[in-house]
Amino acid sequence: MPLPIHSSPPTLDAAEYSRADQTKSNSPELARMRWKQQAQRIHLEAQTFYFAFKHPHVQWYAKLVAACTAGYLFSPIQLIPTFIPVIGLLDDVLVLFLGVKLLQRMIPADILTECRGQAKLAEMQRRDKVRSPVAVIALLSIALLWLFAAITATTLIALYITADSRRMTAHSFNECNSKHLRL
Repeated sequence: MPLPIHSSPPTLDAAEYSRADQTKSNSPELARMRWKQQAQRIHLEAQTFYFAFKHPHVQWYAKLVAACTAGYLFSPIQLIPTFIPVIGLLDDVLVLFLGVKLLQRMIPADILTECRGQAKLAEMQRRDKVRSPVAVIALLSIALLWLFAAITATTLIALYITADSRRMTAHSFNECNSKHLRL
């Protein structure tokens, strides 16, 4: 049974296209703005597909593609490991790009529009949400705990290395003195 293919609405509106045309300059600040806009758009698309995944009218095969795409991106086992500087990220981008294009074709346009609206609403709520003092204190305490652990580990390693080098120096000094005594 062939899979139905649905067209999706364009992801950029006219205002975003004009901003994209204005940012074609080679200025580093404009390039940074372009990267930030792209990252925000990718984040919005990811939220859109999250809401589409939860939507009851999305077919199971579209949900399977979304789950496999996310699973590959978060999996520690990949074709090209992510820690390889450039190539490792290229396969992630390729899988993300193909997953997004497949999902845009598989999910009906009206559902995709509804999910985009939910994603934009969720993003506005996230921006408007004030961080609670408990969350800030928890974040700071965890960061300080990790910093303390890193300093402690560094100190212990430094003490071990200096003690080991002193022991090696004393051992080689004793060997040198015993050789001179034999002569």
